[in-house]
Amino acid sequence: MKRNRFFSLLTIICTVCAVHLTSCGQRQVKQKQIQPVNIAASDTITLGGGCFWCIEAVFERMNGVSSVESGYAGGKLPKPSYEQVCTGRTGYTEVVQLVYDTTKVNLATILQAFFTVHDPTTLNRQGADVGPQYRSAIFYHSAMQQLLSKKIIAELDASKAYDNKIVTAVEPIINYFSAEGYHQDYYDNNSSAPYCQFVVQPKVEKFEKVFKAYLKE
Repeated sequence: MKRNRFFSLLTIICTVCAVHLTSCGQRQVKQKQIQPVNIAASDTITLGGGCFWCIEAVFERMNGVSSVESGYAGGKLPKPSYEQVCTGRTGYTEVVQLVYDTTKVNLATILQAFFTVHDPTTLNRQGADVGPQYRSAIFYHSAMQQLLSKKIIAELDASKAYDNKIVTAVEPIINYFSAEGYHQDYYDNNSSAPYCQFVVQPKVEKFEKVFKAYLKE
């Protein structure tokens, strides 16, 4: 895959999707003659893209993202522990839950970064991290998030942006639990650890290079 072509294509797709959804919403308001109301400036999305230390470190650096928490989502066991999730038998996925300011960054841009810093074509693995707990997944919190996520994936597959088909699951958020305290801000607190240097840091550097306009000051 040619990197420059992929980034340009993904930017166009995300922009078109965002405009499409916005325009649809505007038409609906016009037809029903509903007066504008105060809409909350924050929204939440939950993403799984391998080890949550990696995805957490990336989005902690994105302007407009006000909160990033590592956790587990999608399983049935109440309050799972890291050791239990690591068995790969709980149904849980390692995720990060983001709260973002919609006046500063939109979901299309967040998903653009998400698809840039992990490989969405490998089933139940990212690099050396193997197991269903490391699967690529988008846990949506609204119908709009579901629609946009599926549309972006379909467009990327149709354009053959990757050599293989995207396997990212798009599912409603269920049974989310925050991870243990030592997992939070893991990269910032353990940047000299080998895993952070060789696995997390390259993803952070890639994000900082591609998304310069979205870096926090």
